[in-house]
This record gives sequence, structure tokens and C-alpha cells, in this order.
Amino acid sequence: MALPRKLKDFNLFGDGNNWQGQVPSLTLPELARAVEEYRGAGMDGTVELDMGQEVIEFAWQVGGIIAEIFTEYGTAQHDANLLRFAGSYESDETGETVPVEVTVRGRHKTIGMGEVSPGDSNSIEVTTTCSYYKLVVDGEELIEIDVPGYVFRVRGVDRLAERRQNLGL
Repeated sequence: MALPRKLKDFNLFGDGNNWQGQVPSLTLPELARAVEEYRGAGMDGTVELDMGQEVIEFAWQVGGIIAEIFTEYGTAQHDANLLRFAGSYESDETGETVPVEVTVRGRHKTIGMGEVSPGDSNSIEVTTTCSYYKLVVDGEELIEIDVPGYVFRVRGVDRLAERRQNLGL
């Protein structure tokens, strides 16, 4: 029997700043493809046609206030904010640890300061929409998505390389 490697701890870095101890929770981006259902004559069912990448969102919570998150809010640049999640996953069976990094570039879509009360644990909820995403597990790049750069790489294979060539990019 093998036990799964579980996340034992993480840190979040934003625009080069180390936010150790300031981010109690986050939701790593969900990767989803935009699809369109299609059924043509002579088909016994429907297939989903891949129409590209859905919007990538990174949601995270700040356990107080980090002034730097407001610096680029409302920027015109789609990639003004750089976030890097560094996680340590560990097996309770072998003790082996595996580093996992998720790096995104985007812009803060929402910064919710929420309800505040004196003496209560107040937090800020941030949602960052991402135009760039990279997942590295144990030093191996598994996924890289650069939406404006027209790059979609899985384990080193760029699935859009031929399309870029066809388009003269």
C-alpha cells in the first residue's frame, strides 16, 4: 500500500516579496479547457471540441494587510502581478518530500477587505486572473500556459507550436 504525498506547508511570494506567515490559505488555479459541444450528421452522439484555455484564476487570503497587493490594482497590464506558490508535499510512508511550485502572472481582479471588527481576525480575499501559469513538480515542468504568447506546453511538448507556425507567429 502506498500513501499519498500530502501538502505539509507552503509559502506565497508576490512580486518578489516573501509573504511567509501572512497567507493562511489559498486556492490554486483550476485548469479547464473551453469546449463546445458538436454533433454532426452520421454521429451517434456528441463530442466536445477544444476551443482553448478557460480563464485561470488564483484566489488567496491575506491574514491581515499587505500594502503591496494594492500597488498594481487596476493596472492596464495583463501580467502586472507575479505570484509564486512554493509547497512542500511529504509522504508519511517514506518521509520523502517533493517541492511543488506554481508561478502565475496576471492582475488582481478583486481585493475584498470584507467585514472588520475590532479584536477579530480580519482578512483580505484576493482573486488574481492569470495570463501565465507554470506548474513545476520536483524540478520537472509539467504545464506552462502563456495565453498572449500562444504557448501551451505539457511536459515539454508545446501543443500550439504547429498552430503558431501555421499563423506565421
